[in-house]
Amino acid sequence: MSEQTTLRSRAWFGRPDQLGFIHRSWIKNQGHPDQMFDGRPVIGICNTWSDLTPCNAHFRILAEMVKRGVYEAGGFPLEFPIMSLGEPIMRPTTMLYRNLAAMDAEESIRANPLDGVVLLAGCDKTTPSTLMGAASVDLPTIVVSGGPMLNGKFQGRDIGSGTDTWKFTDDLRAGRITEHEYAEAESCMSRSDGHCMTMGTASTMACMVEALGLTLPSGAAIPAPDSRRRRLAHLAGNRIVEMVHENLTLSKILTRQAFENAIRINAAVGGSSNFLLHLLAIAGRVGVDLTLEDFDRLGSHMPLLVNLMPSGKYLMEDFYYAGGLPVVIQEMKDHLHMDALTVTGRTVAENTAGVTCYNRDVIACIDNPIQTEAGIVVLRGNLCERGAIVKPSAASPELLHHRGRAVVFDTIEDYHARIDDPDLDVDATCVLVLKNVGPKGYPGMPEVGNMGVPKKLLLQGVKDMVRISDGRMSGTAFGAVVLHVAPEAAIGGTLALVQNGDMIELDVSNRRLHLDVPEDELARRRAAWVPPTTPHAERGYPRLYVEHVQQADQGVDFDFLQGQSGAYIPRDSH
Repeated sequence: MSEQTTLRSRAWFGRPDQLGFIHRSWIKNQGHPDQMFDGRPVIGICNTWSDLTPCNAHFRILAEMVKRGVYEAGGFPLEFPIMSLGEPIMRPTTMLYRNLAAMDAEESIRANPLDGVVLLAGCDKTTPSTLMGAASVDLPTIVVSGGPMLNGKFQGRDIGSGTDTWKFTDDLRAGRITEHEYAEAESCMSRSDGHCMTMGTASTMACMVEALGLTLPSGAAIPAPDSRRRRLAHLAGNRIVEMVHENLTLSKILTRQAFENAIRINAAVGGSSNFLLHLLAIAGRVGVDLTLEDFDRLGSHMPLLVNLMPSGKYLMEDFYYAGGLPVVIQEMKDHLHMDALTVTGRTVAENTAGVTCYNRDVIACIDNPIQTEAGIVVLRGNLCERGAIVKPSAASPELLHHRGRAVVFDTIEDYHARIDDPDLDVDATCVLVLKNVGPKGYPGMPEVGNMGVPKKLLLQGVKDMVRISDGRMSGTAFGAVVLHVAPEAAIGGTLALVQNGDMIELDVSNRRLHLDVPEDELARRRAAWVPPTTPHAERGYPRLYVEHVQQADQGVDFDFLQGQSGAYIPRDSH
């Protein structure tokens, strides 16, 4: 069978009838000549550019680089926008809209004459949302990440986005820095194009797509302003045309082996806890049976090799100069499926053969890791019947086995109103509990799980304490923070029943989170419990979200979006 009869775009541009006339004619109004419709692969460039998404504000340039590569390889590039998700700006949380952006990507790809897709993604949710949507269609697809910002520079030292934000804010609250210094740091932190340069969620997502085999080697760490980032985009444009000729679709790369590689590599880089939610959702789209137990079994005993904030001291720029993710992969090769296929058409082993580490203080040898066990741990117990997670590499070790008295906040507003009250009944041994910030309860599961330490304790020198919620925390954050409690409080999980003064035990080594309240008392409280009202979810997309979103242990995707719909060609439009 000839290529022209197999290219999906020929159902639009290859027709000799009225529909073919319409499809070609209107595209020609942009100046495209006849030869662009002669049977060459049509490549969609899915662009999440927006001025409201600062991390992705340079994507117009990257899109032009991709177009160069597509043209050079004999393809026809057509750029299209989808909803962008700006983590620093959007309220109540971009997680509320991740599934909407995924739907936008899926339907835009399927509804248009595309044979392959390049995903331009950077800010936290733009990577999983575009990938979720593309995976549901299953065309040849490659990811071009936007890259991290250059290192922040403040008072003669490097500072990291997010991670140092929390530290500066605590220092200001405790009187250790002035308001002038706080304002100066604000300008020094974000000084170039790109996403967070710590190993926050954006950098974790970039490492995730490289670990899954969905981007060109070293694609995760090249700084956004570096000319090599633009070169990578050009080469991705070359490669996607070849992938279409090879019919190298996403499902051929997103295998069980690829997901297992990503879990282990995430541990080695000290990746964000948000990684679990997004990888679970992507796996659900391609039909790979992934569970919370897989993350604990495969990742929790992996060593930490990358010395980056918030688990270490360096930043993504340093990571790239040290050799980037290919070095980590080679260090981890005995734990990985090195024969897994990638978008290059070669295996993980072939992509990373012969790499060199240029700074062992940034990327450690596996025989001498920064931490021997650093992966995200999955907890079980009566306080989290369907699981909860904690990131030991970012927590104070002495708090990983702790028993303390609960100090409860029913909502985020309740927390903000009382956390700095000098009369708050709290000490350093207490456990802060925040309810109703899960997928349905907020709605959207915001990054508020890393509650600040009460001001009265900050003034005493306390820097960390156990905190528990059904929400998330930024990948740039740190502390002994238990997250993603499922079932969430808003649907009647045991978290909803916790009261001030209850004793809670966290035992990370034994994977246990226990509320020390008798069963008969919990039953009494449950009988009296009244479900809270979800704010601003009466209509539109938030209503759809609350009615169909799954719990944290399932990836917070919609129940009706599990599995693939495929790249079928929709019915005629005229």
